[in-house]
Amino acid sequence: MDTHRFLALALVAAFRPLPCEAAAPDWRLEIDQVTSGPGHHFFGYIGHVQNIPWNGNGRYIVGLRTAFQDHMPSPADAADVVLIDTARNNAIVVIDRTRAWNFQQGTMFYWNPKAPDTQVFFNDRDPETNQTFTVLFDIGSRKRILEYRYPDVHFANSGVAQNGGYFLGLNYGRLARLRPVTGYPGAFDWNPKDHAPGNDGIFLVNVETAQQRLLISYREMLVRLKAKHPEMEGVPLFINHTLWNRAGNRIYFYLRGNFEKPNRVNIPCTIRPDGSGFTEEPIFIGGHPEWESESRMIGTVDGKQIIYDVDRKAVVGTIGTRAAFPDAGSDIGLSPDSQWLASGFRIKAENFYTIFRRLDSSFETTKGFPHPGWTSGDLRVDGAP
Repeated sequence: MDTHRFLALALVAAFRPLPCEAAAPDWRLEIDQVTSGPGHHFFGYIGHVQNIPWNGNGRYIVGLRTAFQDHMPSPADAADVVLIDTARNNAIVVIDRTRAWNFQQGTMFYWNPKAPDTQVFFNDRDPETNQTFTVLFDIGSRKRILEYRYPDVHFANSGVAQNGGYFLGLNYGRLARLRPVTGYPGAFDWNPKDHAPGNDGIFLVNVETAQQRLLISYREMLVRLKAKHPEMEGVPLFINHTLWNRAGNRIYFYLRGNFEKPNRVNIPCTIRPDGSGFTEEPIFIGGHPEWESESRMIGTVDGKQIIYDVDRKAVVGTIGTRAAFPDAGSDIGLSPDSQWLASGFRIKAENFYTIFRRLDSSFETTKGFPHPGWTSGDLRVDGAP
């Protein structure tokens, strides 16, 4: 039986009212395993900014199924795109295949906010050219509605606007070179030797018209930031975590380079989707930040789960205690109604999950889920909730 990758889809939080008891929450956490071997099933990255496995009406869970888990995928290693039908005893239906995926992020699944019951985004690559692109798929008709391909730039989805209409794109061939765990091995990169190209960076795509434009380039970011960060000069730059806020008018991301080295570049930035307002954020938020509202983010500072306001440039609050979040720098996800916060964290070779209700700070923490041997490297099992 699969003891590794099914875990990402095995946690289903069921909140059922219980009689109120002193010093106890009035809800409980139930855990259901929804997939099993011999294949390996997982959703991927990461459960925040509303890239959620469940479709809008809650019937289907989207995921990937692979035949292996012990090496990074080659360009020829396609993964099945599957739906888990919770109305039919978690029956698994294969709806497509993709050649653009990895074990940490999957294929960047996002249900389309404009049609969350029936349409899902995922990434793919051309088997002849290794050029990456994004797919918009309709689960009712079982067909691809659009493929977002471009003749001169070859990027794929890195984040869908939470209220829909647009998605951001990154060059996953560049990521495969500079931080393999987040890239697609062998994907095409049109600037393999340029440390800060002017024709690559964050792309913005109109979902309906498929029109794309370069929101900001690596060259522009280098020019604007190198006076403060001379360590950037000559370092191949890349971007992780392009995160839309809930209003769709702000994007948070990390500009990075030399990430596994002592002199690494790791700069938190924000920008507006019209290209204005590019800013280095003065306070570094650790972990995997989540947008709470238009200007407020949940992240980590000094080992605490905090709220950071990008307008005020200040930490404006904290969430929970160390008992609730023993590793505040771990992966988090906020529920669509913003009332529940999930956190996954690791102790030795086990992942644990805390479900936290913000209304009254009540929380439950799961038992540990073991993954011996998969705690580091490109195949590590992070605690994505």
